[in-house]
Amino acid sequence: MATDYDAPRKTDDDAESIEALKERVPAKAQTATDDDADNPGSFDLSAADLSDVELETIVLPAQEDEFTCVSCFLVKHRLQFDHESKLGPICKECA
Repeated sequence: MATDYDAPRKTDDDAESIEALKERVPAKAQTATDDDADNPGSFDLSAADLSDVELETIVLPAQEDEFTCVSCFLVKHRLQFDHESKLGPICKECA
């Protein structure tokens, strides 16, 4: 059976007006006094007690084939070396 994908796909159930849909959705309180941009969902983050959590990170020293770019301060492989400035090595991305 061929389907016309350009034809409108509305049925009788879809004919509800926008006003009827708005009535079914409860109105949100518009009086938010604490509008926190970092926490837009207003989640209560104070309940998370992370004091007993220990994070373990293994830090390796720079390897023989690596350098630290003095512009972006990232450790890069020697293949990404572009040139040596008076302050130190510069990577290809920062050059």
